[in-house]
Amino acid sequence: MDEKFNQPLGGNDMPRFGGPGTMMRLPTATSAEGLDACFVGIPMDIGASNRSGTRYGPRQIRAESVMIRPYNMATGAAPFESLQVADIGDIAINTFNLPANMEIITRGIREILKHDCIPLTLGGDHTISYPILKAIAEKHGPVALIHVDAHADINDTMFGEKIAHGTPFRRAYEDGCLNPNLVFQIGLRGTGYASDDFDSSRDRGFTVVPAEECWHKSLVPLIEGIRAKIGNHKTYLTFDIDSLDPAYAPGTGTPEIGGLTVIQALEIIRGCRGLNLVGADLVEVSPPFDTTGTTAITAANLLYEMLCVLPGVKYKR
Repeated sequence: MDEKFNQPLGGNDMPRFGGPGTMMRLPTATSAEGLDACFVGIPMDIGASNRSGTRYGPRQIRAESVMIRPYNMATGAAPFESLQVADIGDIAINTFNLPANMEIITRGIREILKHDCIPLTLGGDHTISYPILKAIAEKHGPVALIHVDAHADINDTMFGEKIAHGTPFRRAYEDGCLNPNLVFQIGLRGTGYASDDFDSSRDRGFTVVPAEECWHKSLVPLIEGIRAKIGNHKTYLTFDIDSLDPAYAPGTGTPEIGGLTVIQALEIIRGCRGLNLVGADLVEVSPPFDTTGTTAITAANLLYEMLCVLPGVKYKR
């Protein structure tokens, strides 16, 4: 353990049911200054179209992160011997004004990026990815996108509104935040309004990998191919928890059967090692629909895995 870096509070120093309510019980910070990466919450669900409750996602993910230890036994990643990481709390969204939140969130992420800190965002509904990507593109230009989700989220409108959790990647595309030839949507599935629903993504140059193409197989070859195509291009990773089958993640707003497994999620995220990741988020955890905490436990561990593949992380083997 390198004491010059912040460390999560260990289970032998404080019982796991005690201590601070931060991600992995890390130290808090009032800003991203001096940090290489940070966890930041966006407790918002007013962009959701079905079940609400993702406003409680960041708090529950943090609560269920207490079991995560600093060292990744499977991959050898030692993020807390490599990067200065802290939990900088939540962006203070406007509970009653969804369009206003777009600027509030962009401004909050912009402040993080000003310090050359990589944001790992705890959602919140998927609307939040749009203002995050606006801030990311301001700093880095159009980025590659790995989008793991049951839904394409590329609608033009929902109930006549341009801003909602089903529209973020349409808006990000229109604003020039994305390199469309380097957008990969993995896990799309379910019913649609027309047979060509997913073609809206393809028509914009996105690569669509339906869930059915992922069934009964390892996704290591898929993510290896994606990584080869992206190369050193700056990349953003967005992970909707409803990409997982509801057997693994019932606590979400728009569940769809036939989804990815947790093992496949780990393969995708671990396969991002070596990419020039400039940010990531995990969204759509709705604790009221999962009394066991399983969804938030999975989300917390996937966020840790995202931390483990950031540029600069040392591997012990």
